[in-house]
Amino acid sequence: MRILIVKLSAIGDIVHTLPALAVIRQGLPEAEIDWVVETSAAEILRGNPLIANLIEINTKDLRQRKTARGILAGLRQHSELIRSRNYDAAIDFQGLIKSALITRLSGAPLCFGFSRENLREPAAAIFYNHRINTGNQINIIESNIRLAAEALRLDIPADIEFPIFPDNSHLSEAEDIAAAAGGHFAILNPGGGWPTKIWDAGRFGRLADLIFERLQLRSVLTYGPGEENLAKQAAEACSSGSMLTVSPGLRALYSLCRKAEIFIGGDTGPTHIAVAAGTPVVGIFGPTDWIRNGSPFAEDVVVERNDIDCRENCYRRSCGEWICMDIDVETVFSAVKRRLQAKENFRTRVINANAEAQARSRN
Repeated sequence: MRILIVKLSAIGDIVHTLPALAVIRQGLPEAEIDWVVETSAAEILRGNPLIANLIEINTKDLRQRKTARGILAGLRQHSELIRSRNYDAAIDFQGLIKSALITRLSGAPLCFGFSRENLREPAAAIFYNHRINTGNQINIIESNIRLAAEALRLDIPADIEFPIFPDNSHLSEAEDIAAAAGGHFAILNPGGGWPTKIWDAGRFGRLADLIFERLQLRSVLTYGPGEENLAKQAAEACSSGSMLTVSPGLRALYSLCRKAEIFIGGDTGPTHIAVAAGTPVVGIFGPTDWIRNGSPFAEDVVVERNDIDCRENCYRRSCGEWICMDIDVETVFSAVKRRLQAKENFRTRVINANAEAQARSRN
């Protein structure tokens, strides 16, 4: 059986779909599973033995196209390659018109997607011949798993697995950073994708001071392309000199997270990578919903403003108020202490599940 997963971007969304990949592989060990992804978000999937073919495409120009016809014209160059694989089923985990079109253009006789009420762009539903209602008010990881399981009639396992496969270069990069940080460290990530998701970078610097002074942990501040100014602001605000600033690749970050005592960040790809690595997480959330986008593990902690009335179904990328991320450093530090107290059993459970998934992939 040949199956196509359609999940184009972004990094966090890719990570949220990895457990569905694990469910498909576990339930259909002989299936050939391909994944179509935007090149800009593909790094976390490269080298993954659960994927037969990683089809990288560039849909940057599609963002300027507002109609299905325009998007279709832009996808024409990719469609022949995708159709040549003769898929039996294609599953769209993205829920956008462009991803639904790719699902249909795959030529698979079975095209699965979310039902209209679960879609970010409800018009995408017209391109599926099978629509699945996965329910509301659940974590997107669980929703993706339900979509895969119901589409392919698979059992849902008890444990959530995130199949990410760093190579020796990523492991070595993480080892070097961990050694430079003294072996025991917290990871702080000030990025956020949208401006409204970003907690003040200077507060990350002051948080690093508290973590060092009260918990005797150094902080490794991680950042990605375009986030250099955030990293600089955080470093300048750290008066203790306890912060190490690095910009690892995504799979090196995953390896680094597996060594960290705790990870603190907003609703962004690195935070979701930390969840996948089994790192204890404190999420700082504003315009987005922790129940949907945050960690699926009950032990992880969210810090958010529940004393304001403008956050329900917000998801704004710009805002005139911008008060939901106005959270003081002591509040976040208290969450860090609370999360550290409950970490050991959780960390062992998630890392063991990931190790078992990787062992199965090698057999």
